[in-house]
Amino acid sequence: MKHIVKLLALLVAVSAFWIGLLETVIPRSYAWLLPVYFVVSLGCYGLLMVGVGLMHFPTCPQEAVLLQQDIAEAKEFLKQRGVDVDYD
Repeated sequence: MKHIVKLLALLVAVSAFWIGLLETVIPRSYAWLLPVYFVVSLGCYGLLMVGVGLMHFPTCPQEAVLLQQDIAEAKEFLKQRGVDVDYD
């Protein structure tokens, strides 16, 4: 419930700020587009954060070796149970 109140308070504050901008000396054509600019800039920020996260994604060679070992163990276990898992 607290999060809803915070979100509503933020929405009211942003709305009041936007309405205040509509009533000031800023031309109406610019002020009406502020929500669109906000959404576009938020999308660009999100894409930037995804890109930065992918650039800094850690490679773990030790974990890759452990994963290959786990796969080999699982194949051996399934072969013992009579399941054909080889693709050759």
